[in-house]
Amino acid sequence: MGAQFITGSFEKLEQLKNPKLTQFVSDCISLCKPEKVFVSNGSETDLRFIREESLKNGEESKLAAKGHTIHFDSAEDQGRAVDDTKILIPTGTGLGSSISTKERNEGLAEVRGIMNGIMEGRTMYVQFHCLGPLNSTISIPCAQITDSAYVTHTENLLYRQGYEEFRRQGASAKFLKFVHSAGELENAVTKNIGKRRIYIDLAGETVYSVNTQYAGNSAGLKKLALRLTIRRASEQGGWLSEHMYLAGVSGPGGRETYFSGAFPSACGKTSTAMVRGGTIVGDDISYLWFDEQKQVRAANAERGMFGIITDVNAKDDPLIWEVLHSPNDLIFSNVLKLADGKVFWMGSGEPTPAKGINYAGEWHEGKADANGKPVKPSHPNARFAVSLSAFKNSDANLDNPKGVPLGGIIYGGRDYDTSVPVQQSFGWEHGIIAYGASLESQTTTATIGALDVRKFDPMANRDFLSISISKYLQSNLDFGASAKEPPPIFSVNYFLKGKDGKFLNAKRDKEVWLKWMELRVHGDAGAIETPTGFIPKYGDLKKLFKEVLGYDYSPASYGEQFTLRIPENLAKMERIIKIYEEMPNAPEAVLRVLGAQKARLLAAQKNGGYITPGKLE
Repeated sequence: MGAQFITGSFEKLEQLKNPKLTQFVSDCISLCKPEKVFVSNGSETDLRFIREESLKNGEESKLAAKGHTIHFDSAEDQGRAVDDTKILIPTGTGLGSSISTKERNEGLAEVRGIMNGIMEGRTMYVQFHCLGPLNSTISIPCAQITDSAYVTHTENLLYRQGYEEFRRQGASAKFLKFVHSAGELENAVTKNIGKRRIYIDLAGETVYSVNTQYAGNSAGLKKLALRLTIRRASEQGGWLSEHMYLAGVSGPGGRETYFSGAFPSACGKTSTAMVRGGTIVGDDISYLWFDEQKQVRAANAERGMFGIITDVNAKDDPLIWEVLHSPNDLIFSNVLKLADGKVFWMGSGEPTPAKGINYAGEWHEGKADANGKPVKPSHPNARFAVSLSAFKNSDANLDNPKGVPLGGIIYGGRDYDTSVPVQQSFGWEHGIIAYGASLESQTTTATIGALDVRKFDPMANRDFLSISISKYLQSNLDFGASAKEPPPIFSVNYFLKGKDGKFLNAKRDKEVWLKWMELRVHGDAGAIETPTGFIPKYGDLKKLFKEVLGYDYSPASYGEQFTLRIPENLAKMERIIKIYEEMPNAPEAVLRVLGAQKARLLAAQKNGGYITPGKLE
């Protein structure tokens, strides 16, 4: 194939007996022209080799704690590169103005031109993963090719090894393909950010990613694969691929109820998945499908956590904190590295060190950039990557081929002025449209661009769609209509503010909201009907706050948090209705459901603009 295969590598490839896979690897070798090729079969020996390669080439460096390493991305490569990410589609087709696309032949020519010979003098790593549990009806085999040992190491922490799944499926395996190169490196980080390209070829089910190391752009099986699986699910029908965490919430009598939840990045998704007393199945991407009785099942597409570390602290995030301070195979990225081999990140609750090394180089307290702007010790989007098996609350069904029964679905965003902390929809259609399809969120540091801009983000999935929003919503509506008993849908808002501009929710209040939702799934808690959904009764919350958090929840707090803010809700309805009125082929149900909610709000307005819960009972 024109490159030297490291001992045993070619044989590993041959043993899979998949001509299409062999051809894919051969084509990538011809295109990228590496000096060497290493094929991993997922064995401990191969995983250790890759980790050592990343340390040897400087993409990672060791820390004081056993198994811990640190990686830095370039200062311009600190988040998902939305502007450089394109869906490749044939001439004459379209996905709607909200999805960034590029003509397929033009895009392939451009990205393959950039990648031509890009691995000269370097090693190409070929490895195999499985999205979804192994040996499942939902198993999706994937082949990843990259010249970055760091990216390879990261994916080994985040995803199930898929070599045996390829062997099981044989020549019939319909696998996803990922080709990545970090490009030319300077001080072990990507140099040519101006030529960063992340292109998703739908027809070939192939992702091309070049001149980037940040895992959200380079670890192809994450959000890049999500684009491909959303399209697959829509075309095949009967299942959904969603930007959702999946976790178990404990209820009375030892009962466990599983919830999935969609939140834009940095909006509380991981912390919701990791609340005390619950179990975690996954924190980012879930597949939903039906069992033989048409009950909804769910599984984690991944097996690891690529979590935002900013504001993770011992008090609010004890489970994550414990993992971050225990011997584990764990990668920190873009935090501050200290001279003693420890690390520091913002919001950890620990004193800020005087100096260290971060993504911008040598750092010291008071350091400013060329424009005089203070350089923070760690990046706001700093991350950690670790296997879910490192967590003591990892769910026993993490790798169950049948997934878990799904009890409820949650949608949440960063909303300072409109939605109440928690509410339940009137049904599947209302929940999908009024909560999921109407989701807005203030932007955060997880994406490159302006902060605190109100962004329309249906199902927290807008950035990851490879089909039109209209088609995506119809798939969700059809899925619920096909279920024997679709799970109830809730919305949460951890970021509501009072008149003084302060947050009305404490960080751990979400534990109470989850407990209330768990009770509602089983009909064990009452509710008050409002124009936007069902909200909790004060007595139920008072009891839960005492049981879960150990303090008295006041009527004043309840009244302020659950006041129906009609002007803000009406303004939101106007914004969302306008979007869907202008959207081609929006499902009929969308404007019908949104119009009905607007009408309910207008009818309630006769009682004032801000209605406390007591006036709604």
